[in-house]
Amino acid sequence: MNDRSKQRRPATFRLDDANVVVVESDEAGKPARGTVQITPEPDPAQLPVPIEPPAAPRRAFGWGTVFWTGLAGMVLLGLGLGVTHLIEDLFARSETLGFVGIFFTFAAAFALGVITLRELLALVRLATIEKLHARAAAVLLSDDRDESRAIVKDLVKIAHQNPRLARARTTLSDHTGDIIDGADMIKLAERELMTPLDVEARRLVSSAAQRVSIVTAISPRAAIDMIFVFVAALRLIRQLARLYGARPGALGMIRLLRHVIAHLAITGGMAASDSVVQQMLGHGIAAKLSQRLGEGMLNGLLTARLGLAAIDVTRPLPFTALPRPALTDLAKDLLTKRDDED
Repeated sequence: MNDRSKQRRPATFRLDDANVVVVESDEAGKPARGTVQITPEPDPAQLPVPIEPPAAPRRAFGWGTVFWTGLAGMVLLGLGLGVTHLIEDLFARSETLGFVGIFFTFAAAFALGVITLRELLALVRLATIEKLHARAAAVLLSDDRDESRAIVKDLVKIAHQNPRLARARTTLSDHTGDIIDGADMIKLAERELMTPLDVEARRLVSSAAQRVSIVTAISPRAAIDMIFVFVAALRLIRQLARLYGARPGALGMIRLLRHVIAHLAITGGMAASDSVVQQMLGHGIAAKLSQRLGEGMLNGLLTARLGLAAIDVTRPLPFTALPRPALTDLAKDLLTKRDDED
């Protein structure tokens, strides 16, 4: 007979019965005739109760805000008063000149309003991209299906502005109803919508890095190098933002540049670039390059690292289903380009 057949058959009893004996697990033995031994099981470990982090305290209305608000108001009042005096002087000289001044004033005011509206819309688009990135990262952890469908819907709206994503939009719409998990929905959207954009983004970063490497290698002045690298970096960031649907304006570029620099500071991008350069130079490439070519290579790698950080900032979805572009691959592109030129 096995152990299962030797076990006592199920029975009912009252806990307050005199024949019921409660013993610890280490004291359990063969029960006496007519008695029932009960060994209490330990309580399962209680799960930690999630505690919501305290809300961040609201920043007080600082005196710096008061200062800049007052200064901006005074400047606007001064400009308005100056324009008023100018129009009055024009009317004093000639009525025709006065109406011409009014026409130019309204034209300038209308253009300023349009520019301001475009900047605000660009900031809204940029904020939408940033929120999509954060929402997608949260869905990858929570696996929320409804939220993933809302994210995909917003992504499709952004993708409608890019004609190269027409086939990807159709494929994503056909398979949306077949996906159950929210995380899988985000991964499917990334594979369908981000694949062609990532290929183009890598091409843009590689081209910018090669251009900076060549120009800074043949440039005779360090000031020209700095200006060209700065302009190339701004142009690259704008191109990547437009590629992923942000289309930033002047204020949006300032905000993007701050985010990219912050991303580089967090991820330690410059240190990574230095390690790659040291690794390449340690394999005998330094003997093949002059000092100017080495500086051009370093500037190209730094530009490539800046481009990779810009991709992370402007991309509406985090890298999960697709591989993240690596600096080593772009370094190989730089070396290949240099070998082709030699």
